[in-house]
Amino acid sequence: MTTSRPIRSRTKRQKNRITMRTSSKPSRTETDAWPSLPLDAWLPTYETLHRWTQIVGKTRLKLAPFVNHWWHCALYVTPRGLTTSAMPYGRGIIELEFDFLNDALSAQTSGGEVTSMRLQNESVADFYGRYRALLASLGVDVEINGVPNEVIDATPFAEDVTHATYDADSARRCWRALVQADSLLNRFRGQFSGKCSPSHFWWGSFDLACTRFSGRSAPPHPGGIPHLPLYVVREAYSRECISAGWWPGSPGSAVAEPAFYAYAYPEPKGCNIAPIGPEEAFYNTELREWILPYEQVRTSSDPDAMVMRFLESTYEAAAKLGGWDVETLRATEPESESA
Repeated sequence: MTTSRPIRSRTKRQKNRITMRTSSKPSRTETDAWPSLPLDAWLPTYETLHRWTQIVGKTRLKLAPFVNHWWHCALYVTPRGLTTSAMPYGRGIIELEFDFLNDALSAQTSGGEVTSMRLQNESVADFYGRYRALLASLGVDVEINGVPNEVIDATPFAEDVTHATYDADSARRCWRALVQADSLLNRFRGQFSGKCSPSHFWWGSFDLACTRFSGRSAPPHPGGIPHLPLYVVREAYSRECISAGWWPGSPGSAVAEPAFYAYAYPEPKGCNIAPIGPEEAFYNTELREWILPYEQVRTSSDPDAMVMRFLESTYEAAAKLGGWDVETLRATEPESESA
C-alpha cells in the first residue's frame, strides 16, 4: 500500500484463541511518553512487525470501501496499539487491533465474537498461518495479495521464515512514539479548513502521516516505489499536497533513525532554502524532505512545542512557495460564549 510519501527505498503453531489478560505493571520504558528508539536496537522486530501490519492492513484494503488517496486502508493509533477500525463484512462489521500492551492481535465482530492471537517470536509465515486461522474461526473469508509492498525483500508472507523477531518492549516503544506523534498531528490537522487526511498509519511504509491538499490537481507521479504499482502511487498523489508525519527510519538510507518529516508534492522551487524551525530541523537533499530528528525532540525541554513549530513552519513555507491560499485555508477555533 502506498503512502503520501516521496520515492524512497526501505530496506509451533499456537492456539488461535487466548484469554485476554490484564497488563502487568508497566515498566519505566513502557510509561516513558517519548521513549528512546534507536533503530539498530529494534531493527529485527521492526522488520517483522512491518510485515505483520501489512498482512492486517491488506485485509482492510480488501474489505473497506474505497476512499480517495487510499485512505480506506490505513490503520489508526489507539490507546493500546493500532486498529483497522470497523470494516464491513457480510451483514456486519469486524475490527482487528494490534494490542501492544497485551502482546496480542485481537478481533471482534458485530455478531459478538471476540478472539485473539498472541504476538510472539515467530516467522512471518507462521504469523500469516495463524492469522488466516483466526479469520476462519470468525467465518471471515478474505483473499489478500500475499506479497509485501514498499520493501526491497518482497518474499511472500506464506514463505517468509527470515523475519521472525518480536520484542515486546521494542514494539511498545514504537507504539508510544506513535501515540505522541498522533496527538500532535491531530492538533495540527485542526488548524486547516481545507481537505485534509486523518492522522493515519501507512502499513506500506510503516509511518504515521497527515496530509493537507490545496484543491488543485497534481502532475502524474513518476512512481519508482519498490513493489508498488504505478496506478496506486498516482492516485495517492493525484492532488497537490503537503504531508507531514513520523517515521522510524531505515538502515543505510538518508534517514537511518526515527524522525519527523514534511514535504510537498509537487515540490515548489525554494523549499531547500526556505527558513523553517526549529533550528534542529533541516532539509534533506536526497529525500527532498524537511527532517526533524526524533532524538532531538524527545530529549528537548518541550517536545510538543518543537514538533508543532516544525509542522507549522514547514507547511507555511511549502504552501506559500506553492501558491496556496494560506489565509483562506487557515482554521480558527471559535470563541465559546459565556454560559
